[in-house]
Amino acid sequence: MQVYLNNEALQTEAATILQLTEQLALPAMGVALAVDGKLVPKTTWADTPLHEGARITVIKAVCGG
Repeated sequence: MQVYLNNEALQTEAATILQLTEQLALPAMGVALAVDGKLVPKTTWADTPLHEGARITVIKAVCGG
């Protein structure tokens, strides 16, 4: 299916948010995800299905001063 990751089209076979994070090799810590403008709690990634055309935003924590 095609989804949009940070406004770029992406083909994926992932059925859930967790599978997508694994496909993208995102770090286990310091990452938040929103689907269609709604923040998805990390505890529900395995249960949150993806759908055709989903708009996913990946937010990575940055340290610095």
